[in-house]
Amino acid sequence: MAQTFTATALQDEMLDALCWRVLGQTANVVEQALELNPGIAGQGMFLNEGQQVVLPVVTSQQVAERDLIQLWD
Repeated sequence: MAQTFTATALQDEMLDALCWRVLGQTANVVEQALELNPGIAGQGMFLNEGQQVVLPVVTSQQVAERDLIQLWD
């Protein structure tokens, strides 16, 4: 079983925003969070303020590197 921890939702926060704020990524994390929190998708778009959400622990190997894009080189 994967390691998990609990995060607290802010007012009018969506699950993907919570994952980004706490973990710094959403790729594959939102899907894992949905599996770890049965019924959370059925409660609507926004989490309740103060709601406890179980999130997976993300290791450095799971974080994908991003290319830096510059508008003017």
